[in-house]
Amino acid sequence: MFSVFQGLLGLAVLILLAWIVSERRSLVRPRVIVAGLLCQLGLAAVLLKFPGTSQVFEPLTALVQALQQATAAGSAFVFGFIGGGAAPYTVTSPSNGFVLAFQALPLVLVISALSALLFHWRILPLVVRGFSWLLQKTFGIGGPVGFASAANVFVGMTEAPLLIRPYLSSMSRSELFAVMVTGMATIAGTVMVLYATLLEGTIPDPLRHLLIASLISAPAALLIAHVMIPNEQDPAEQQASPLPPADPIRYHGAMDAVTRGTLDGLQLWLNIIAMLLVLVALVHLVNLGLAGMPEVDGAPLTLERLLGWAMAPIVWLTGIPWAESMTAGALMGVKTVLNEFIAYLQLAGLPEGALSERSRLIMTYSLCGFSNIGSLGILIGGLGVLAPERRGEIVALGLRALYAGTLATLMTGAVAGLII
Repeated sequence: MFSVFQGLLGLAVLILLAWIVSERRSLVRPRVIVAGLLCQLGLAAVLLKFPGTSQVFEPLTALVQALQQATAAGSAFVFGFIGGGAAPYTVTSPSNGFVLAFQALPLVLVISALSALLFHWRILPLVVRGFSWLLQKTFGIGGPVGFASAANVFVGMTEAPLLIRPYLSSMSRSELFAVMVTGMATIAGTVMVLYATLLEGTIPDPLRHLLIASLISAPAALLIAHVMIPNEQDPAEQQASPLPPADPIRYHGAMDAVTRGTLDGLQLWLNIIAMLLVLVALVHLVNLGLAGMPEVDGAPLTLERLLGWAMAPIVWLTGIPWAESMTAGALMGVKTVLNEFIAYLQLAGLPEGALSERSRLIMTYSLCGFSNIGSLGILIGGLGVLAPERRGEIVALGLRALYAGTLATLMTGAVAGLII
């Protein structure tokens, strides 16, 4: 019973934290808040508890396994034993034979190529338009905003605005902010499968939970975005704006889609490798500096401990027991300051008993979003190119979008804690 109260209190406090920094509090519509909460809770209840829904995700699990095997075959062929192929020598320490860059990360290339192919075959646009229609009817938002919000669940935070590029210059400040927040509060399909691979053995059916988390974060993002920057435009006028075309990304054929998707994936693969290398090095550098300070509670100060203290009350609001809030808070801090990839790596590497199974699930949902400082730079850079005439406004909204995206993913974690 207390965990239910804890989760409901968490949802109320997170919405309050958005309302405190609202630009126009008098324009906040209670209908949107209620609709957002009901949409989140309804989707989570159906997808997590409705009989038979778990069987719907079984083909996805099988698909992930097939993609892993296919990627492993490609990596072993191209990179040899460092890509997972047979070693030309006797392996004395198998646990040290895993090379992240050449065995796990190449999955990004395969997923990127497949995503482009699915767009070319108009399968993904059809799914996106269906989810867009649901968001429009629930929140009273315009077609372009609903389309971009739905697309963010499946593609990246720079690719989704690309689908509505002609509309960006004429969007209201509130609509532009909503597009930015949904980008920060969700993750792309290109990394979703990768994160599911990392979390295998840590939580059951990781791909199912990551997909559900990204789905229910979209209404949370629209709720928080509305509270922070309400739209002065009439909801009926917003809904009247048309949807973008059904095939916003055009390829010259299936092979062109695969080729361009692979090249896009290559850029993402290189970015992940570079960012991981630098961010891990910077964390280690900070910890070396903190090592010279006096110990606290018999242990040296580290960045992870500092982040744990700062974020512990916040993650407690999502339903994490207070005894585990330091560990969970450190993960949330790492995700916000660094990125969710490192946070998921740390979650997967936690020792037995550090977090309960329920807490691991809640943190899986709370970490499922691009709301971190590095991604903020990518978002501002991408949108600035797509709408150069609004670059100043995009930069000014950046930190607010990061704050809103973090609140939205925490709401998702609280909703998961209420349902699971």
